[in-house]
Amino acid sequence: MVPADNLDAQMVAYYTARAPEYDEWYLRSDRYVHTEADDVAWRADLDLAARWLQGLPISGEIAELAAGTGWWSPCLAAKGRLTVCDISQEMLDLARTRLQGLGLTARFEVRDCWAEPVRQVDGLFTGFWLSHVSRDRLPEFLSLVHRWLRPGGRFAFMDSRRDAASGAINHEPPTNDVQLRRLNDGRTFQVRKVYYSPMELVAALTDAGLVDARVETSERFFLLGQAQRP
Repeated sequence: MVPADNLDAQMVAYYTARAPEYDEWYLRSDRYVHTEADDVAWRADLDLAARWLQGLPISGEIAELAAGTGWWSPCLAAKGRLTVCDISQEMLDLARTRLQGLGLTARFEVRDCWAEPVRQVDGLFTGFWLSHVSRDRLPEFLSLVHRWLRPGGRFAFMDSRRDAASGAINHEPPTNDVQLRRLNDGRTFQVRKVYYSPMELVAALTDAGLVDARVETSERFFLLGQAQRP
């Protein structure tokens, strides 16, 4: 088993190096092209996820953790005063370019998802981050979420369901919640990848003191969850 600290370091290195090619996953290009039926299903699920996020009652001050290239940031920036956070400056630079290209504004912070919040917000969003949180640390992270939120604040997240057509065609499924990932140039990294069930997440959100916890699924690929601080 890979030591946790080494795995965390590999994940940071992997996503920093992957920044220029990250959106190939969303766009279903290059190594992420599967069968026509798979890719049609992916795009339908992606559209559903976008409509779900657009419909969430989030406003005011919003923080996005592990924002990556900012694929979901424009929707959040249209809802309130957005702070875009990621541990990778390379990812943040791409997110900034995306928002500026759409005439949207946000603050940008290099920030580890595990860093203690320095302020409270009305809305907190993470996209495809919870699956990088180990099962034994999930309560710790959700306690952090609770501290991020003002009373009445809402936590929302998207994440992955287990599906062979979700990732790159040359990626094998995780073993013991660890997956070997490849970049376009052939470099390999090990990352943590945990496929939580909706029931697991609802229970964990409730145990963390959040209320009205709901986790729904798209047809094949995504988990869509939310909960509120009382």
